[in-house]
Amino acid sequence: MTPISLEFFPPKTPEGVVKLAAVRQQLYALKPEFCSVTYGAGGSTQDGTLAAVQAILAEGVDAASHFTCVGATRASVREKLQLFQGAGIRRLVALRGDLPSGYGSFGEFRYASDLIAFIRETTGQHFHIEVAAYPEMHPQARSPQADLEAFATKARAGANSAMTQFFFNADAYFRFVDEARALGLDLPIVPGIMPITNASGLMRFADSTGADIPRWIRMRLQSFGDDTASIKAFGLDVVSALCERLLAGGAPSLHFYTMNQSTATLALCERLGR
Repeated sequence: MTPISLEFFPPKTPEGVVKLAAVRQQLYALKPEFCSVTYGAGGSTQDGTLAAVQAILAEGVDAASHFTCVGATRASVREKLQLFQGAGIRRLVALRGDLPSGYGSFGEFRYASDLIAFIRETTGQHFHIEVAAYPEMHPQARSPQADLEAFATKARAGANSAMTQFFFNADAYFRFVDEARALGLDLPIVPGIMPITNASGLMRFADSTGADIPRWIRMRLQSFGDDTASIKAFGLDVVSALCERLLAGGAPSLHFYTMNQSTATLALCERLGR
């Protein structure tokens, strides 16, 4: 059976916490390898992140906390690593993070690779470290080659595996993996999968992250207007076909961006025969 992992974001209200707990129980039927929980800009949701990660661990499922270093000091990162170790966390998704408004500088860690090297220096092999990969290039990278070199630096700093930004073009993923392998990088590179359930939300998200929605998909979604049933049916067809192609081409597993919902991810996995 294809291994999968799931991503959630920390709820902002008590009602959201209850709802997410119910969503997780539904998705655990898929037997995920682990669940990751995101961090806000500058670590703005870190208390909620830690609470969600601890809840997942208490439910008997492995969990990874996103961990950003923007605006951080070596002392603050060391303190946070001790907190994570004390909470029984063994997986981290190490990211530079976005500079929140009002921050003047990046702090003592300029790049995610600096954070990864410091985690290894401080905690050895305690943590399984996931990193981000961008098959269609990080929006702030100077060039595809510079982006690939940044990825290689993260891998060599001590990353165990990588998860990609979501995409809808399988060729971009396969090309990125081939180029990484050509540099001698053998870590697993797991495709990040975004279910399509809401056309306007998806387009906004893609525009803000630099992910490409192919024109034919964008035009179909726009043609459906407010017909959510058609959007979801079309999205299920498109994304399940993408997943099938990725797996046939050797993708090691799939990482689903659930957006704290269960229905679309369950439908995709059912279509994939899980």
